[in-house]
Amino acid sequence: MFDWLRQSLASGPKVPPGEVLLRLVIAFALGLVVAAVYRQSRPKETIAPTFPTTLVLLAILIAMVTQVIGDNVARAFSLVGALSIVRFRTVVRDTQDTAYVIFAVVIGMAVGANDLLVAVAGIGVVGVASFFLRLGKESDEWHDVDSRLSLRVGVGHDPQTLFQTVFGKYLQRHEILSVATARQGIAIELNYKVRLRDPAAPTELVKELNQIEGVQSVELRRQEEESL
Repeated sequence: MFDWLRQSLASGPKVPPGEVLLRLVIAFALGLVVAAVYRQSRPKETIAPTFPTTLVLLAILIAMVTQVIGDNVARAFSLVGALSIVRFRTVVRDTQDTAYVIFAVVIGMAVGANDLLVAVAGIGVVGVASFFLRLGKESDEWHDVDSRLSLRVGVGHDPQTLFQTVFGKYLQRHEILSVATARQGIAIELNYKVRLRDPAAPTELVKELNQIEGVQSVELRRQEEESL
């Protein structure tokens, strides 16, 4: 009755079950470290709530995939074909986020292949590099760079009149880049290229815009971060 199960276990990679579980636990632990490095190296306002969790799960899943493949080339091609069916609709807004996705994938592969030296050394080097690059980028001089301002307002409001006073108070200049409908046509989403006045007050700008009646969401992002 259980012959198929015994055959499946016998045909799998020759790794003891305890070691398989240990590798997955290590992948989970190192995935948490990857997520911690990400949180510490990125501005808090740009972090999507689910992204750090995704990094942890990626490390575990890739460790699983690596152990399933083992040294079997045919199985590797089969898995590539199966996984290529999956389509992801969420767009990663920042190229640095993509780098951290690759980071989690490589850590998972290293743990799954039982190469902990590469995993631990990689986390150390990437963590130090992220820390120093963050120090080099930290600056409060918002008025020296262009920023991307995204606003969502109800369809019954005139954006030109709605934002005129606040824009004049906080912005040196602004240029509208795109206009689109949102929430099935009951809202309008506007994207501006803006330059803040000196002294810059990005928090105050977002706060005042958010308090305007009809405004549903506000996001201010430095354009230099998007172009990396």
